[in-house]
Parts: sequence; C-alpha cells; structure tokens
Amino acid sequence: MPQAKANIAVIGGGTMGVDIAAGFAAGGWRVHLVEPVKEVAATAAQRLAVSLGELKSSVETEALALYADMKDIDWDRIDLVVEAVSENLALKQKIFAELERRAKPDIPLASNSSGIPISRIAQGLQTRRRMLGLHYFMPAHLVPLVEVVSSQDTDPAVARRVSEIAADIGKRPVWVKRDIPGFLANRIQHALMRETFALVEQGIASPEDVDASVRYGFGFRYVAAGPLLQKDLSGLDIQCAAAEGVYPDLCNDAQPSPCLKDKVLAGEIGVKSKKGFYDWDEESIRAEKTRYKSALMAALEILQKEGIK
Repeated sequence: MPQAKANIAVIGGGTMGVDIAAGFAAGGWRVHLVEPVKEVAATAAQRLAVSLGELKSSVETEALALYADMKDIDWDRIDLVVEAVSENLALKQKIFAELERRAKPDIPLASNSSGIPISRIAQGLQTRRRMLGLHYFMPAHLVPLVEVVSSQDTDPAVARRVSEIAADIGKRPVWVKRDIPGFLANRIQHALMRETFALVEQGIASPEDVDASVRYGFGFRYVAAGPLLQKDLSGLDIQCAAAEGVYPDLCNDAQPSPCLKDKVLAGEIGVKSKKGFYDWDEESIRAEKTRYKSALMAALEILQKEGIK
C-alpha cells in the first residue's frame, strides 16, 4: 500500500460516506470513518472494497479505520473532515459543534450537504471561516465533480486549499462562491427536471422518449463538452435565435410538478417502492443498477483518458 499522504475523518458511514472514503483512500489518504450504527458499520469495509474495486485501485481496506464515536479518533493526526450524515440540520449542527472542539483549529471542516446551506450549519460557531461545503454526487467515488461551496464566512484560502485536495485525488472541483440553494450543478439539474416533468404531464412525450431525448441527444454531448462550450462550438447566434422562440413556452412553475407530487403522495417513488415512472421488480432493479454503474465507469474512463481538468 502506498505511503498515506494525509489523514481524513469522514463522519457518517452510509453510502455517501463510504464512497467519499473510497475516493480519498484511492488517492493515498488514510481514512478515519465514524459510524455509530453497528449494522451500518459492520458492512463498511466490504462496501469500501467494492468501491475501490470499481475505481481499479490496489489500495486495500486497511486504509480505513472505523470508529463508533468521534471521541475515539486521534484528532492530532487529522488534516481534513468531511461530514456525510443525513440531511438533518440539528444533527449536522451538533456534529460541527463537536468538530469545532475536537479538530485542530487550522484544518478545513466540510459538509457534504446537498440542500442545507453551510451558513446555517455553521450558525453560532466560532470558526466559521474554515467551514465549507464539499458536495459530492452519487455514486461519489465515480462521479468526478465535487462542489466546493463557500458561505459568506468561509475564508477563500480554505476553499482554494480544499479544491486543490480534491483535484489531487482525481476529482474535478468547482468553486461555488455563494451559498445559494442547490449550489451549482443541482440548480442546472432542477431546471432540466422542471421542464422534463412538465413535458410528461402535458402528454408531449412518454417517460421513455423523454429519457431517450436526453441520453441519445444533447446529453450524449455533455461528456465531451459542457453546455457553454458546446454552444461556443455550435454558435451563440443560433442559441440566441432559438431561445427567443422557446423560452416563453418553457415551464416556469415555482412549485414541484403536480405529476411528481402525485406520484410521491401515491408512494410511487421509484425503485424503493418498485414503481415510479417505470415499473420495477428485483431482477430489473439489479440489471438496471449494474448497467447504470457500468455506463458511468465507461464515461469516467473517457474523462480520465483526456485528463480531468
């Protein structure tokens, strides 16, 4: 096993926490994972091994140290903290209050929260300047993007430092300089999803054809070029002319789509309930998850060949 570069404490051993840990372990870091729930902790090493295998990493699970409580960590060794517990503001605030007491005063404290502003999590703490968001996307070990999110109190030098760490372990960091709802990528994604739900609800196209239009149409290009670069390549004049006709007709609802709300109220929430926009059974769920992860790994290989930049 290569010499560890540094030590990271990951708070939370669920799916996101273990996959974040895998990315750091593959990048040469020693990982200290805190998970108080015995049943979850019992499978952490096995899940880490699977994720490391998908990253084609030779690092073994000995790169992971497991703890039931934050007090058990030797905090003098820790160089970075990433919190990855459930989206519960009170829980996160409790964790960061304890981190502020235990962690060395000069190390970054990051939250993987996808929806709670870091400024709310950090409210009332004394070292808000070193607190920031480090937002991953599932599956966290495969998706290259990670958002480095600054609150109004975050020291820009801390954000730059964490961005450099993320890049060093093979991620593509983007610096979100204002702690706005949805940060960067999720705002773009929700704009797409609002129109997607509207098209299905209005009977313009089936869910299958909406998905196909993204996967085999403009989405196909996004591994090669982001939307602004792609429009530079195709012509901003063409985009501007098309926008004048399309924008007035786009969905601009300020609330979630009725068809989305109706499905949630009916308990049709996707693979977890075996019904959503598609019907699912155990066999189709396994097959689709396998296909999905395989496709992500192939896309990652393309980006890695180019050099993630």
